[in-house]
Amino acid sequence: MENCLFCKIAEKTIPSTAVYEDDELYAFKDIHPHAPVHLLVIPKKHFSTLSDCTPDDAPLLGKMLALAPRLAGEFGCAVSYDDQGQPVAGFKTVINSGPDGGQEVYHLHMHVIGGAHPWRGER
Repeated sequence: MENCLFCKIAEKTIPSTAVYEDDELYAFKDIHPHAPVHLLVIPKKHFSTLSDCTPDDAPLLGKMLALAPRLAGEFGCAVSYDDQGQPVAGFKTVINSGPDGGQEVYHLHMHVIGGAHPWRGER
């Protein structure tokens, strides 16, 4: 897409703080983070929304999802377990799709969010 913000970021014509890149995916820090860790994972191929993906895109979507825990680990918010085997820490993944889904940039992207959470009164 000619005027797509995230296509331009993936092409590096608009600067970003990259945290991961391969032939198919690009991940970078969100410029308006909602938590201490807020990363965006985008496919380099343009899809406007998740609804534009087909079953043939499942390997790419799986690769995006599999990248989330790796990045969470690198940024200190992966799920770990205490001495009693109970999970601690963690992160969430979010894909907003369409206007009712809260999507603001129409290039498929997955948020990886972790650390303190304002909705729980943490800072």
